Amino acid sequence: MKYALRLLPCVVALAIVLAFRSGNETASSWIRINQLGYTTQGIKAAVWCSKQTAPIDVFELVDASTKQVAYKGSAGRAFGAYGPFLQSHRLDFSSFVKPGRYFLRAGKAESPEFTIGDDVYKGSADFCLRYMRQQRSGYNPFLKDSCHTRDGYTLYGPMKDSTYVDATGGWHDASDYLQYTTTSANATYHLLAAYRDFPGVFGDTKTWNGLDGKNGVADVLDEAKWGLDWLNKMNPKEGWMFNQLGDDRDHKMMRIPKEDTNYYGRGIERPLYFVTGKPQVRGKFMNATTGVASTAGKFASSFALAAELYAKKDPAYAKMLLTKADAALKAGIEKPGVAQTASVLSPYIYAEDNWQDDMELGAAAMASAGKTLGIKQNFNSGQLTGMAYNYAQQEPLTPWLGTDTAKHYQWYPFVNVGHYELARQLKGKQRDTVIAYYKTGIEKVWAKATTNAFYRAIPFIWCSNNLTVSFATQCFWYRELTGDTRYTALEQANIDWLFGCNPWGTSMVYGLPSWGDTPVDPHSAFTHLKQYPIDGGLVDGPVYTAIYNGLIGIRLTREDSYAPFQSDLAVYHDDYGDYSTNEPTMDGTASLIYLLAAKEADAKKKQALKPAATAPLNTNMVRSHGAVIRGDSTRREIALVFTGDEFGDGLSTIINTMNKQAVKGSFFLTGRFYNTSSFREPIRQLYREGHYMGPHSNDHLLYCDWTKRDSLLITRSTYIHDLNKNLDAMRAAGIPDASYRYFIPPYEWWNDAVAKWSNESGIRLFCFTPGTTSNADYTYPEMGNSYKSSETILNNIKRINETRPGKLNGMVLLIHAGTDPRRTDKLYNKLDELISYLKKNGYSFKTIDKLIGE
Repeated sequence: MKYALRLLPCVVALAIVLAFRSGNETASSWIRINQLGYTTQGIKAAVWCSKQTAPIDVFELVDASTKQVAYKGSAGRAFGAYGPFLQSHRLDFSSFVKPGRYFLRAGKAESPEFTIGDDVYKGSADFCLRYMRQQRSGYNPFLKDSCHTRDGYTLYGPMKDSTYVDATGGWHDASDYLQYTTTSANATYHLLAAYRDFPGVFGDTKTWNGLDGKNGVADVLDEAKWGLDWLNKMNPKEGWMFNQLGDDRDHKMMRIPKEDTNYYGRGIERPLYFVTGKPQVRGKFMNATTGVASTAGKFASSFALAAELYAKKDPAYAKMLLTKADAALKAGIEKPGVAQTASVLSPYIYAEDNWQDDMELGAAAMASAGKTLGIKQNFNSGQLTGMAYNYAQQEPLTPWLGTDTAKHYQWYPFVNVGHYELARQLKGKQRDTVIAYYKTGIEKVWAKATTNAFYRAIPFIWCSNNLTVSFATQCFWYRELTGDTRYTALEQANIDWLFGCNPWGTSMVYGLPSWGDTPVDPHSAFTHLKQYPIDGGLVDGPVYTAIYNGLIGIRLTREDSYAPFQSDLAVYHDDYGDYSTNEPTMDGTASLIYLLAAKEADAKKKQALKPAATAPLNTNMVRSHGAVIRGDSTRREIALVFTGDEFGDGLSTIINTMNKQAVKGSFFLTGRFYNTSSFREPIRQLYREGHYMGPHSNDHLLYCDWTKRDSLLITRSTYIHDLNKNLDAMRAAGIPDASYRYFIPPYEWWNDAVAKWSNESGIRLFCFTPGTTSNADYTYPEMGNSYKSSETILNNIKRINETRPGKLNGMVLLIHAGTDPRRTDKLYNKLDELISYLKKNGYSFKTIDKLIGE
């Protein structure tokens, strides 16, 4: 590992870093963590990895100040070999919620210290804005100087070649100084969306030109406006769209951007490539351009979202932007297809092959903006929404999802933003269809991710970190649109990867965190020539070793400090000489800014959710001994809750009935149940199909005396240990985001002390609603008067509904997933009849988190 000291000159820091790394060569096992830290209510996981084959059984979370063990957990499943490692385990400590400083210990390995708290992402999005400002062309606030002031002269346009058109401004694309509409529009959109979706996250410490000061505008919006102004110049009038400024002749040598050179034979002017819809120069070859829609759609979406955001602040400006968006979308409709970038000397271009996603986003953004501004366009909002939905159907999945490889920027942007923007506007079946596209893509990745401890299934192609950010964002958007948390662990694993939970143990963002192992020798003129920090820049990330070995002109400049962690699978080098894995990119960083803003806002939102014991009470809910036992009694809603310990004979019947009735239930199962091999596939099916999965204790302990309820039969530590084992069993069964927010006690018997323990652990205790006798479906005839037949239970529910109107409102109906063989009359066989009856009487069905969530 390397820990860069940012207050030292970079050369000295690099020497210290390399010395630190070399001292770790004798280790054979490591624990990889998210160096930024973990939020209290979020997924918390690390990866233990070893050069030995022996697995481990347990791990410990240690308080860094007291050196006392704060939590002990099962190491769970041994995932085996991955990359340079022969053995690996995923260490999940999500159920531990106490803020503080900690480190992990497993076997002979110890992790670096990290924080658990709700402010671990605070300021991270603003930090990455530093890199965006440093990438500015025209006036550069970091250098306090100007560059590329004579851009540019036209090529391929309807005007005479070499006509001067003002194209100054914008951002340099990466460590070279080329500029593309493709990446700049995507970056601009992400920054605008970050401001729209998370305005409270960003500060105001800079003026419009990037210099210190306040101007009453969030810095992220200032930065978006810088990109927007350049896009405006690249689309100076209707019918004129430019795709690229400069080309790879720029790559002859590294230099600070203000040192403009005569690489193009026209002084410091650079070529400006017009969007023609036809192939353009690519060295010995031509690119594979087929149309203009990919670029036109990106213009349209950025202009439209900006128009919506500026509607009140500057109506005239907003109207101009929406007019431009309208014209751009029209151009894309007239000339469908992709507009690829051009290259003169090398074979490397942005070979984008898809365009329907860009047009979907453009149409969706315009539909939203049109409603806000109320301005007449070529298309009304209804037509635009329909158009966007049509494009969504043409590219339901971003094609790289679930695949092992793709060409460089072949499927760009790497996430279909249009699905999110469209789903925000749609209702009903169409909305469900678009959201399902996200889910299908996530499932394709998830199917591969579960095979390794890092939950890694992003292809190691060039700019793999950009794909990682985009996929995590897709998971976040799916969760926001649906409330479905089943992929939260996968979402978080991709974020953790970026900040150190990867085979190399390094963050992929320069300087973030400041105390961590982050890049110090990126492929950048700023750091290489002037030792300037490039704070917040997201580097490209690891690539397949086969790709690395085939690239032109790569030569490491020093001994590889990550040599023990390179493998036949993938490589990453923190070395100036490796432009494939260690070059920062502007568009990747902009996408990361959105994701980090989402994480900070998410943590704030969860922080605001107080523990159940102190949360404002919904007076329409019913509670007993600290647990909710009934939802809102004013709503005709019911939760079907199924519990299971030793018997699971009803699983297949229950699954078939729930599918037939299109109803989601809540399943709370013991660790013994989750660990039973014959139940594994039905459990996974329930999870895949969106039912709520939760814990029911590991060993089905009796917490308190049956006759003296205040008399505890267990200790707090026994309760916590047993519950953690239940959560471990859930993860081992393929449910990584163990649903510890809600918990039904074993035997459905508890007291106030148990409820207090639950609340302190961040868990909502609940139980069934008394009165229906549905919970008596476990009884059998040999129990005498305690036995309740299924017919009796069903008639009792009907009687309550018919004689006491509203009494079933908010009910938690408990049914067992299986019963003793001595009960041959199974209530689950009447589940179809029960659901049909309740539906006929106007009841809807909610999962438990929706019924009692506050």
